[in-house]
Amino acid sequence: MAVTGDTPSPAGMRNEYAADLGLSEADLAADWHAQFARWFADAVASGLPEPNAMVLGTADAAGRPSGRTVLLKGYDAQGFVLFTNLGSRKGTEALANPYASLVFPWFPRQRQVVVAGRIEPVDRAETEAYFASRPRGSQLGAWASEQSRVIGDRAALDAGYRAAAERFADVDRVPAPPHWGGLRVRPETVEFWQGRASRLHDRLRFRRTAPDPGPADDGRWVVERLAP
Repeated sequence: MAVTGDTPSPAGMRNEYAADLGLSEADLAADWHAQFARWFADAVASGLPEPNAMVLGTADAAGRPSGRTVLLKGYDAQGFVLFTNLGSRKGTEALANPYASLVFPWFPRQRQVVVAGRIEPVDRAETEAYFASRPRGSQLGAWASEQSRVIGDRAALDAGYRAAAERFADVDRVPAPPHWGGLRVRPETVEFWQGRASRLHDRLRFRRTAPDPGPADDGRWVVERLAP
């Protein structure tokens, strides 16, 4: 497609990745969550902005997809946890079609982590414990915003915030709204992507080969190399 004037052309944009970086099977940790912890710690130590940012992809009951950037708030052998208004687009899609993808775009480290798996709700106690740790402004915002709903203007949102602040003015701990909760993406695949020269990237994927047996997530897994 022709580009005129000073408009940048995406077709000519390319970043050649380092030739001396790589990811071999011998480099991997024993399981996906240990490998993720290793790379996540490296992303944090490297000073990347919001290293816990991830792109969450969901789909409605008819299979129409949507995506957005959200923040990871916990991970362990069971999966990856985020919190949201359950009446939002992602919340309603998670209920209607409980599968999701996650992408951690750590491009300054020439890395990505790509996850696919089933969505399940986080128990209420875990939701309330996390909500209590949030700044008060964020707590009030969760009450003020009907996330993903059409509103008339910014003033309507600001008015909702003022109403929430007045409602809980004499409350030391703002409670978690009933419509607000956690979602866990329990992986079926976790791919670790390392950029390489000439677009011959390393892609190593942990794939579950047996149904998830329970909270310990000790199902059988295999490691597969994917062509870039």
